[in-house]
Amino acid sequence: MSEKKRLRDRPYDEKKVSLEEALSYIKTGDHIFVGSACGEPQYLVNGLVEKARHLADNEILHVHTLGVAPYAKPIYSGRFRLNAFFVGINTREAVAEGRADYTPIFLSDLPKLIKKGMVPIDVALIQVTPPDEHGFCSLGVSVEITKTASKMAKLVIAQVNRFMPRVLGDSFIHVNDIDLIVEHDEPILEAPPPPRDIVSDRIAKYVSELVENESTLQIGIGSIPDAVLGALSDKKDLGVHTELLTESVVELVEAGVITCAKKTLHPGKIIASFAMGTRRLYDFINNNPMVEFYESDYVNNPFIIAQNRKMVAINQALEVDLTGQVCSDSLGYVFYSGLGGQADFMRGARMSEGGKAITVLPSTAKEGTISRVRPVLSEGAGVVLTRGDVQYVVTEYGVARLDGKTIRERALELISIAHPKFRNELLDWAKSHRYVPEEILPFPEIEYPEELKRYVTLKDGTPVLLRPIKPSDATMKQHLFYALSKESVIKRYLGPLKSLPWDRIWPYVIIDYKNEMVLVAVVTEEGMETMVGIGSYSKIPNTDSAELALVVRDDWQGRGIGTALLNYLVELAKVNGFRTLRAWVLIENTTMMHLFRKCGYKMKYRLENGVYEIILDLSQPTEEQS
Repeated sequence: MSEKKRLRDRPYDEKKVSLEEALSYIKTGDHIFVGSACGEPQYLVNGLVEKARHLADNEILHVHTLGVAPYAKPIYSGRFRLNAFFVGINTREAVAEGRADYTPIFLSDLPKLIKKGMVPIDVALIQVTPPDEHGFCSLGVSVEITKTASKMAKLVIAQVNRFMPRVLGDSFIHVNDIDLIVEHDEPILEAPPPPRDIVSDRIAKYVSELVENESTLQIGIGSIPDAVLGALSDKKDLGVHTELLTESVVELVEAGVITCAKKTLHPGKIIASFAMGTRRLYDFINNNPMVEFYESDYVNNPFIIAQNRKMVAINQALEVDLTGQVCSDSLGYVFYSGLGGQADFMRGARMSEGGKAITVLPSTAKEGTISRVRPVLSEGAGVVLTRGDVQYVVTEYGVARLDGKTIRERALELISIAHPKFRNELLDWAKSHRYVPEEILPFPEIEYPEELKRYVTLKDGTPVLLRPIKPSDATMKQHLFYALSKESVIKRYLGPLKSLPWDRIWPYVIIDYKNEMVLVAVVTEEGMETMVGIGSYSKIPNTDSAELALVVRDDWQGRGIGTALLNYLVELAKVNGFRTLRAWVLIENTTMMHLFRKCGYKMKYRLENGVYEIILDLSQPTEEQS
């Protein structure tokens, strides 16, 4: 009878041993897996270093460690060599100094490599709940790779801890599959929610606008993901399918925001593979039928993820270049974290019906001295998400949508959400490398006025977004022009205009939002933003008057968009100190004349050569307006 079979055939009480005895079964040269994150068996890990002095040349493998990692200290480098699949804060120095290894791998692939023996595991140190009446122990807060490692290890040593929550799903290991049991109760490692900050809250606001009701979420850990969850309190029937479950989810469940009722996969269930939080989270998931944990090759499988309709993946990056490449695992040559499940979930979300893949990052690093939106990724930086993976990028300065966009459009989108003080530096680089045309004017060093975005509902119930134009809207503005009929072009430009080249577009998309204002009316058609109307005013030099112009795509005319644009432009012109607005209208353009007559301000006009010169006196509202 083999030693492994002899150990496993014993009943629970006979498997109970002291820490010292359990560790004595580990041999020199063994590959030792350590349970992940908050599920780390701290008692066993400390004992491994302090008491198993017979060991040498042992490899330690783990995904992410939140607690003790004494084996990574220089003093133990002769006995242990760490191989991290995700570099955490307490192992970063060892990896950087070459005393430990980092294996870049998607978490969805890691179980397969373990099962094939490509990642050998001789010993698994895990932490579990006491067995239930059927002999099953729950792996609790850490299932992802831990269950796979327990299946494949030649020796399984379990720390049985009554503080571990009993989590449901495919999260159980039977006593018969454990070789040695060390009973030791201690608090489960905790990861309190990070403090909130202004940048995270601003990013969260933009992300919340992208999340629709009935979406299923994957959100990581950190101040930005935590702020995102806090910004979703007005949503309905959200679901969760995520590798990592954090504490902010509990608040949304208790508020009735997360119900999982509309999920297309595992309806009614929160699906995850591990949890990091405080005791509040652990008490919530304990024996909760709403929560199920599964291994990473299931939870992180992009084809599984994609079965969730409206799957929204939100992941943080370290930097992004002007073509859309994203680095999230290294600072130059220094490995900072790992691939984790970021690419798994972003690709799954993109394949999902109505899904969205959202990359979030602050616009700067090192107290504002470095732009995270870069011309090219830093030397040595790894590409975790390729140009083809990235859909949305969000900073505290707005949202850039990249999918389906040219390099020119991507560069302009990303420059627009960079910190204002770096925008023209990025623009100059993009011009010199022919990413964007030389004709593009410099960006004003002002923030895009996100607060001016306004949703209006047309009389037929259609929602339309009115917002100030952005430099990245140049292509949409051009598309709008070529979608207009000849009659609409003549009415807007007071004569035939066959083309709208780039050099005529740039002055209308790079503006100061005060002396010049351009509002666009945007709708979503087949999942893409489409410009269906545009209105503008521009200051007439040395006056308190501005020139006004409007145009609406033919198939959207007569639905109220022109009225909405005009009313909003008048409102903004008054705020910015203009007393009058002037417009020139062809005599046959009766629709525009009607708009001006009903806008609520005294109108003067004179006719010359078939063109009306209109003057709206913003200081004299009509009786209807007043």
